[in-house]
Amino acid sequence: MTEIKTTCPYCGVGCGVIASVQQGEVKVRGDDTHPANYGRLCVKGAALGETTGLHGRLLHPVVDETEADWSQALSEAGRRLRTVIDTYGPQAVAFYASGQLLTEDYYAANKLMKGFIGAANIDTNSRLCMSSAVTGYKRAFGEDVVPCSYEDIENTDLVVLVGSNAAWTHPVLFQRLVQARRENPALKVVVIDPRRTATCDIADLHLALSPGSDAALFVGLLNQIQGESGWPVTRVAAFCGLPVEAISTFYDWFITAPRAITLYTMGINQSVSGSDKCNAIINVHLASQKFAREGCGPFSLTGQPNAMGGREVGGLANQLAAHMNFEPADLARVARFWGTERLAQTPGLMAVELFEAIARSEIKAVWIMGTNPAVSLPDSHAVCQALSACPLVIVSEVMQDTDTSRYAHIRFPALAWGEKNGTVTNSERRISRQRAFLPAPGEAKPDWWIIAQVAKQLGFEAAFRWQHPHDIFCEHAGLSAFENQGERAFNLRDLVTLSREEWDALTPYQWPTGHFPQRRIVPVEPQSHAAALQPLYPLVLNTGRIRDQWHTMTRTGYVPRLMEHIAEPVVGVSPRDAARYRLEEGQLARLSSARGVMVCRVNIHAGQREGELFAPMHWSRCFARQGAVNALVESRCDPHSGQPESKQTAVRIMPWQPAWQGELYARELPALPVFIHWWRKAARGVSRLTLAGDKPLMAWLISECHSHGWTVQTAETGGRSSLLAWHDGALMLGFWQNERLPALAHAVIEDAFVRPPAQLAERHALLNGQSVQARGDEGRIICSCFGVGENLIRQAIMEGCHSAAALGAKLRCGTNCGSCVPELNAMIQDFPENALKTENISDSR
Repeated sequence: MTEIKTTCPYCGVGCGVIASVQQGEVKVRGDDTHPANYGRLCVKGAALGETTGLHGRLLHPVVDETEADWSQALSEAGRRLRTVIDTYGPQAVAFYASGQLLTEDYYAANKLMKGFIGAANIDTNSRLCMSSAVTGYKRAFGEDVVPCSYEDIENTDLVVLVGSNAAWTHPVLFQRLVQARRENPALKVVVIDPRRTATCDIADLHLALSPGSDAALFVGLLNQIQGESGWPVTRVAAFCGLPVEAISTFYDWFITAPRAITLYTMGINQSVSGSDKCNAIINVHLASQKFAREGCGPFSLTGQPNAMGGREVGGLANQLAAHMNFEPADLARVARFWGTERLAQTPGLMAVELFEAIARSEIKAVWIMGTNPAVSLPDSHAVCQALSACPLVIVSEVMQDTDTSRYAHIRFPALAWGEKNGTVTNSERRISRQRAFLPAPGEAKPDWWIIAQVAKQLGFEAAFRWQHPHDIFCEHAGLSAFENQGERAFNLRDLVTLSREEWDALTPYQWPTGHFPQRRIVPVEPQSHAAALQPLYPLVLNTGRIRDQWHTMTRTGYVPRLMEHIAEPVVGVSPRDAARYRLEEGQLARLSSARGVMVCRVNIHAGQREGELFAPMHWSRCFARQGAVNALVESRCDPHSGQPESKQTAVRIMPWQPAWQGELYARELPALPVFIHWWRKAARGVSRLTLAGDKPLMAWLISECHSHGWTVQTAETGGRSSLLAWHDGALMLGFWQNERLPALAHAVIEDAFVRPPAQLAERHALLNGQSVQARGDEGRIICSCFGVGENLIRQAIMEGCHSAAALGAKLRCGTNCGSCVPELNAMIQDFPENALKTENISDSR
């Protein structure tokens, strides 16, 4: 057993992971020595070993739906790309990359597109989450430089979280904040968010402002710092929908705190005025001199593991590599370094406009690498239509079936986490190694290798003769240091001459900020959001992430324990709106905008503002028939950053009471009739769908089972009916339905597909979806690390566990990653007899 130090492939915290293969099973634990996490892992990171199986993997190249060898696939890709370039010019080609790529992959793609194909039409899904932060930093400092480190969060007097539910989206960093607050009770925490989220669990002050009004709050603070009167507190209060007293408290805390740090992410960035909001935050730090010293500064938390690495290599269409710009001196410098006369001279198309250009037939060929824009981009129906009409779609992907790969003419099998070798850069500018500890499966190859081979097919072999990712990294570092006498902050001069052995052994390295080219306060005029509310669409929809899922679920959606906390698309609704629209907890609802429809389950949430809804963005068409939230979102973008306003969309909501709801388990799922609504859920060793419909399904299922020669067993009691299908003593399919979703013993059902019940009583109980032994239903899983359900937790609270620590001691919940502690505390507070003081628990590494 060899232990390999690597890096988690999820959020931008960039946690160190120690991985090993034990008897064919991948084991992971936190790296105690990594300065990002010091051994902590969230539940997603802890479950990484469960994502490394080969089920559903793309293992061979595919050309026009026919498996091909690499020689054929690369030759065909090169021929078709060359035809497009020769016929329509380089501007007819585009690449769309991902923060999931390693820095070496990103560098290769950017070099090929901008340097040798000769157009800058390479953008990335980081445009959707971090480009407003980039614009804010560049306007303020002259360069995309994040001026903070994680240690600043632990050595400050005031932490302000804006548009960030860090407890769920950056849980390990949040736990570092929890620990810092425990060690320094004087540390104050302010959370600025329209919703009351899990992050508010540690807030001394929660400002539940109107959606999109953040800029006014910080412009008012700047006025207070500078003694100006353009935005007095009363005006800010009216604009933000907040009490004057709460705003005054926040302003007083910020101004009087010796040190203050502001953490911000998607709630700020994903706006038509996201760049201005970022600058409004930066402005108050510059004006108050809470900047460029310990415990101070504006800190943008990146969403993906290598969004920062993509920014370093020029993965955005409006940047050159190594933080350089489309300016004469930088253009000449990059062209000299790369030895090219074909370097793109002007910025390319940004993500949303890139796919709009595909729809207009201006882009004839697009190569999509490691991302799923058919789900993640706004107005996803339009994106799908564009891809379906594009003459050439190439996809580099690890999975055989994604919403995007369905439109691909050529599919390249790429390596996944655990198989890849390279580097990533986290939110605090720290470069860490991702190391391979698994063999390459099938014919899967590194992304950089695929890119280099296509470059060879296009006639650019001389510039892409890398033999190893180490070669690419050193070239990337060399470009950052090339003709850089300190005027560019991004400079990896210390790493340029690393030997292969030194690169292989590289420990986490944080590149220094150096000097800032400028420190400029950018004038900001606050704007409201651009969602056009009207009688038909009277509600504001906010979108975002949930605790246990990642992006479009390509990796996490197949892990059972990551689907136990929230297992299907949901919509958060305030109690008053629930009453107004006749919605009940757990009921299905149709959520719609002018662009599309989503079907989801209602979650009535007291922390949701009236007139506003919240829905997670993870469910793709691989996991739900109508669960894609971006089908509703309009593609309005910030004019400076190109980042879409994913946080505010005008929608309506209506209850949907289908004739029946049910659960279907099967060894192989049948192709269901089109009138059935379905949600795919991860299960152990079997496929599972939750179903709903207005037309009956039972007769169709019986006929389907008979067509396979299976023995069918059915039961019907009142409105409840069920079906079991058997073949040679093995359970092949099970279906249970009722007017409302039936409560089933899911673990018992899963076990029956492995060990069929032998006794008649057991089979009868299984037909009812239950066990012969009376088992208590644990309820919805709250602690995914240890599989602890809400019913067990409530029982423990009734028996005297009146703190999160006590619950942890009894049930273990909350004692691993700590992500569920806010929910544990909320459940304690909800206990009818409870006026007890809640407490957080320490992480138990």
